[in-house]
Formats: sequence, structure tokens, C-alpha cells
Amino acid sequence: MTSLVDLTISDALSGLKAKTFSARELVEDYISVAIDSEVLNCYVAQSYDLARLQADQSDEKIKRGEARALEGIPLAIKDLFCTRGLHSAACSGILQNFLPPYESTVTSKLWAEGAVMVGKANMDEFAMGSSNMTSFYGSVVNPWSEDIEKNPRVPGGSSGGSAAAVAARAALGATGTDTGGSIRQPASFCGVVGLKPTYGRCSRWGIIAFASSLDQAGPITRSIKDAALMLEVMAGYDPKDSTSVDTKVPDYSAELERDFRGLKVGIPMEYRIDGLSGEIMSLWDKGIQWFQDRGAEIRDISLPHTKYALPTYYIVAPAEASSNLARYDGVRFGKRQDGENLIDMYSKSRAIGFGEEVKRRILIGTYVLSAGYYDAYYIKAQKVRARIAEDFKSVFKDIDVILTPTAPTPAFSVGEKMEDPIAMYMNDVFTVPASLAGLPGISVPAGISRNGLPLGLQLIGRPFEESTILRAGKIIEESANFDSLPNWLKKRDKV
Repeated sequence: MTSLVDLTISDALSGLKAKTFSARELVEDYISVAIDSEVLNCYVAQSYDLARLQADQSDEKIKRGEARALEGIPLAIKDLFCTRGLHSAACSGILQNFLPPYESTVTSKLWAEGAVMVGKANMDEFAMGSSNMTSFYGSVVNPWSEDIEKNPRVPGGSSGGSAAAVAARAALGATGTDTGGSIRQPASFCGVVGLKPTYGRCSRWGIIAFASSLDQAGPITRSIKDAALMLEVMAGYDPKDSTSVDTKVPDYSAELERDFRGLKVGIPMEYRIDGLSGEIMSLWDKGIQWFQDRGAEIRDISLPHTKYALPTYYIVAPAEASSNLARYDGVRFGKRQDGENLIDMYSKSRAIGFGEEVKRRILIGTYVLSAGYYDAYYIKAQKVRARIAEDFKSVFKDIDVILTPTAPTPAFSVGEKMEDPIAMYMNDVFTVPASLAGLPGISVPAGISRNGLPLGLQLIGRPFEESTILRAGKIIEESANFDSLPNWLKKRDKV
């Protein structure tokens, strides 16, 4: 029999329904891998006893014929999601030991459908990063690293712990959040599927905020169908979230079976940037051919304001972050450092509580919102953001999806680019435009680099047409037939 940790969510649900194995057996196998994967630092908090309790409850549900949509499925939950009475720190020192008295809407929906929590996944502090190197709890190591001791690779960020846990078989699926690429880029680096839904599709309530007009929750899984299954549960209107959109959630799994012949695929010329590696370009061309082979129509398109997306994002996002993070003052919750007066206490608490990257973005954000600079930077950035969104709206009159690379490079080494923020920010060059426009995007594993590292292709769709990018993603999944295993997992299996 196939090892339980090699199953997809879909396969696991079928096995549980047929009583081939129990939820408790499934969860114990994942706990075993999670313990072994501690060297990868995927988790910042474990909830193994809770997982066993939830699994036993799932077995009772299955026995009574009352199985729910994700009954018994072990998940990793990004540390940005508040989980009642359990570690929820956004991987920041300033929220160390914070135990929220409430549950996020997304995780509430997952538990209501029988999902099981293995632990809280590591991430870049407050979701600010593209490498998972800014976490208060240390870097996550990509399980695909050629040598995790001599040359550890980053898993991408900010949802690096979630993507690494899924790739390493330390979770069957995971939640992530995407502000400028924080689901899609780590999915590409770790060889898994990462779906960023349309802004407003999944509730933000109970998710610790980075940039409120950009943050969006989504699933990280090992297959397209699994992403569809998780999104069906995670999505939906929430009156507690003022940005939540009241629109019907489709049956994404059923939509996957629709015919995709005649699909119109756009190829944006602006994404062929200087410095794009030959192997990424070659993979992109291969992806175009896969669609042509399946009867899709390929069209060249132009998104002229794409070149302004990255600077726009790094004005808008830090501005919103500086506002959102002003609440962490050491008074009501979180880390407190005593001072001579209130202002001194604020300053000292934030100085020791926030990491360097978070401080950098707060300072940038405060600067662009300050008197004399607000119009020159923030207002102008918002105007450019509107132009970027308009570009997408225009091209989507004639096409169904846009095909691009997910990231300009494979996973880089831990410690690399940390001294060069601009080089680090360039990792988001292909993912940020869709985020600024609030569009759904998905990264699908499509190949292996010459160094044996995964490479992903990205699909971008119209607002609330996640079904379309999932169907298109299935073409990549079937054509690429990506079945390689991370180096760490292969070594573990030999032991």
C-alpha cells in the first residue's frame, strides 16, 4: 500500500471513507514526519495532542456516516492565523507568548469541516519577506536543499513554513496568506501548489494584518484538486470582515472536470525581463506549448504598467503596515520593555520586539505617509495601482488566463540577498502585479532546475474566477507530471 503521507487530500478522503485506514493512523504518520522534520524548522508550535483528539473525533464521525468535507485531514496553519488559546505570534518577538481568545474565520471553517491541526507553521515576521529568513524563530530550510547543513536553501516567503511542511510530508495541506506573492513564490520554491484567491474571497478576520488592502488567505497543497477542496471550505462571505465579498462559492472540484478546449491564454511581453534565467524562460516556453497541445489559443498581450508594480507595492504595503503595526505598543498585549515614560516604553518595546525587516518597512511606510510626502508617494502609488488594475481589466476582455513564471529564480541559499533588500524584493516581480489588482493567482510545479530545485509556473485569472485558473492549472499539472521528491524526504525514507 502507498504510504499514507504520500497520499493527496483527495486520496486520503477516499481511503478514510472506505475505512482503509483511520484518521488517527493518518494523523500519527504525519506527526511522525513532523517530528523528524524539526531540522527543517517548519513549525514554531506543535499541537500533536490536539491533532490526536481531533482525529479521534473524526473517526467517530466517519463511523456514524457523518464525515465532513475535510474529515481527518492533517493541516499546517500559518502562524498569522489566530487560533484560540494556541500560539499565534506572526513569528514576531513582539507577540511572543500571545494566546488569542478567539479563532480566525478561516480556521473556524476548516475545523467545522473536520480538518486537523498538526501545528503552527513558521513564516517571515508579520509576513514581511520573500525568504522566511526574517522569522523570530529562525529560518525554515527548504526540504529540496541539496545539503541542508552545508547549503540550506530558503523555502520562499512569507508562507515558507507552510510550503515546506507540505513538500516534506509534515502536513497534507496548509493555510497561507498572500500579500505580494507569499503563497505563490514559496509554492514555486518548494514544488507544491499555491493558490491566492481573489481579494475578498476568503475572510481576513482573525488574521494578523500586514497590508489590509492586499492580504488574502489561500491553500497550499500537493495537487490542483486538493487546492480546490481546501478553497471550497476556506472561501465564503464573512460579515465580520468589511472587505469580504458576498458572492457564491462555486463547487471548484466539479469545475475541474469542465472542458478546457478553446481556453485563451495571454502571454505578457513585459514579464520577459532582463536577467530572467534561461531555464525559467525555457520552462515558460514549454508551458506555452503544453497549452497549445491541449487546444488552447495563445495570445501575446501587453500590461504596460507592470514595470511600476514593484515600486508601487513597496510604497502601498509598508504604508499600510506602519498603520497596522502601530497597535503593538507594549501596553495591551505583547512584549513590554519598561521605560522612563510612555513614549520611552513604546520605543523600547518596539525596538526589541520588531525585527530589522519589519522596522525597515515601518520606517518606509511612515515616511511615505508623512506630511509633504503623502501626495508625492502614497497618493501617486495608489493612482499607479489603479492603472495596473486597469491593464488587467483591459486584457481580460479577450483572454481567460495569463501564463507567467512564478519567480525569476529557483530557491536561493539561506543568508543570500539579506544585505541587499532590493535584490530580495525582486523575487516578487511576477507575483506583485496580480496582488495589486486583487486578482486570483496560482503557482503550479512544472519542472526542475539544473541544481535539482523545483520551478513553478503562474496563472492569473479574472476576479472570482478561481475555477478557471484551477482548470488551467490542471493542464500544467498533467503535462508536467511533476512527481519528484524533495532531497530531505528521499534521505529520510532511506533511513
